[in-house]
Amino acid sequence: MKYRDAIFAMLTLALTSVALAGVVYTDAYSHSARAEVRGVRALTLVASGDQPCDPANMLSSNESGTVQQ
Repeated sequence: MKYRDAIFAMLTLALTSVALAGVVYTDAYSHSARAEVRGVRALTLVASGDQPCDPANMLSSNESGTVQQ
């Protein structure tokens, strides 16, 4: 029983790792990661007070077109 559980756990871990690697190398993940980085950068600038908040410019700068005004 113990060996069967260990084999099942290792197989599940291997399949999950392969599936995660497949997702990371897709274009959709790449676009999402880029959009998230831009959002975090804009939020950091606004929170630090270095740049005034202008939501209209932040929404229109999205290249992927997922957020529309």
